[in-house]
Amino acid sequence: MDKGKAVIGSLGRRWAVDFSDNSTSRDILDPPGFSRASLDQDDSSLSRQKKDAESNWKAQKAWEVAQAPFKNLLMMGFMMWMAGSTVHLFSIGITFSALWQPISALQSVGKMFEPYKDSKVELLGPKLLFMALNLGGLALGVWKLNAMGLLPTHTSDWVSSLPPALEVEYSGGGLNFG
Repeated sequence: MDKGKAVIGSLGRRWAVDFSDNSTSRDILDPPGFSRASLDQDDSSLSRQKKDAESNWKAQKAWEVAQAPFKNLLMMGFMMWMAGSTVHLFSIGITFSALWQPISALQSVGKMFEPYKDSKVELLGPKLLFMALNLGGLALGVWKLNAMGLLPTHTSDWVSSLPPALEVEYSGGGLNFG
């Protein structure tokens, strides 16, 4: 049977190709842009390129995870600004949420960057940025607590825990401390 010839049978038209032809494919020219040299590369360079690409991807994703708290910081700041500085249930809830999220994120730094561990990926920079942004979120929450007057920053806030002052009696001609 010749290559590319149609075989007509009782079931209608069917096309068949005879693979028993022993001619080499070297007599057929390569299509434009195709190079047989790319097929002949050794496997070690391909695996090295794959590992390098994977390491670059892991480093990029680690930086994306590290920058994620910045979006949360802006959103939480806007929500706290909208809540105002009066003490009511909504503003207290937003403020404690602003305090809890960075604390829980700081406790799970190792878990956040676990998928990106690699001998070729440096995670110190992304981890430091992640921690700095979460500490900024924590500072924002503490600032909001102070703005609402819930932090004891004045002497009058803890005057009840101070020792009693000396009693001064006036008895005629002089002062008696007793």
